[in-house]
Amino acid sequence: MDTKHIKISDFNYELPDCRIAKFPLEERDHSKLLIYNHGSLSDDVFYNLPQYLPKNALMVFNNTKVIQARMHFRKETGALIEVFLMEPAEPVDYELMFQTTGHCSWLCMIGNLKKWKDGSLKRDFEIKDQKLTLTATLNRDESEHSGTGTNYWVDFDWDNDNINFADILETVGELPIPPYLNRETQESDKTTYQTVYSKIKGSVAAPTAGLHFTDRVLNALDEHGIDREEVTLHVGAGTFKPVKSEEIDGHEMHTEYIVVHRHSLVKLVNHECNAIAVGTTSVRTLESLYYIGVKLATNSDATEEELHVNQWEPYDNGRDGKIAEGISPVEAIQNIIDWLDRCGVEALHSSTQIIIAPGYEYKIVKMLVTNFHQPQSTLLLLVSAFVKGDWKSIYDYALGHDFRFLSYGDSSLLIP
Repeated sequence: MDTKHIKISDFNYELPDCRIAKFPLEERDHSKLLIYNHGSLSDDVFYNLPQYLPKNALMVFNNTKVIQARMHFRKETGALIEVFLMEPAEPVDYELMFQTTGHCSWLCMIGNLKKWKDGSLKRDFEIKDQKLTLTATLNRDESEHSGTGTNYWVDFDWDNDNINFADILETVGELPIPPYLNRETQESDKTTYQTVYSKIKGSVAAPTAGLHFTDRVLNALDEHGIDREEVTLHVGAGTFKPVKSEEIDGHEMHTEYIVVHRHSLVKLVNHECNAIAVGTTSVRTLESLYYIGVKLATNSDATEEELHVNQWEPYDNGRDGKIAEGISPVEAIQNIIDWLDRCGVEALHSSTQIIIAPGYEYKIVKMLVTNFHQPQSTLLLLVSAFVKGDWKSIYDYALGHDFRFLSYGDSSLLIP
């Protein structure tokens, strides 16, 4: 199959607005669960998920945490400017960024940009009974230099070194909920739009397959003998970016940042690199790991930047593609473990632009827990590749059995 020439119109379906869940259920593990098992379809309730999984399997979760990435400033003219944090610019490390005091820079999407031609925006507020002035300055020179398209470099400065940037976001930032919910963020979203196991701040969208899990379900997984492991992929707003080109060759995937610890890689090898992925973000992380390991087969001294997985790398018939044919997933992951040991570090920090679409051969993910995705989206392409093109029967079943769709909707367990 020529993946690059797939027509996105072949992945369209009618999704009535009434089927998009605007709010979550009161009890998150009471959502419906569609089970696709080698082509057969049935449904259940999410809290029964463990009984459908093989004992002693490895299940991988994305532990990223959604940040309150949306900030509003009002100009002296009265114009309201929205600054939406997309990714750290200085410092680039997420952990360091949230600990910064006094100054930092982000690449941001700007709402009402035409009203912010020059000058700084200011906002006064209090944190921990301390007064603070936050200044945002649009750095057009850095924006052009960074070449980030619709994202702009914004410098943030504040006049209190006792307050870090994480404190500021907690106070004045708003949680960004998906645009298709067509409503304002509510206080309840701060809890319901986070997974119960979220830990590492950095995402601007939740890994929504994980929203169904509760402590009760996690305990049931443990009792069932499921080995749980976590990775981190910070979800960008690009996850909502529609495919506007006729063929997917014209769609540029956004870069997402991943962190995987050595002990997680060892666990993967111990399970012969067979994993159940919770959500498409875990899929992209796990499958990217394989191609990172392939790079290390020929360049054992690669830098973290050189380990970035490009969009079309898995489909490349060039040199790396031929090398990949001879490397097993276990060998690839072992290459990463060996590289970490040589570098004397405990975690891989890298990035990926991988696009998973029909024609892709999964290397590590054997079962997938995922929600129901938008028509003509790259996430639907990923699902189609996983179930070998049988996505329509799954979505027809879901539409015909009152499943709720998208971020706050119901879930599915896919076993191809």
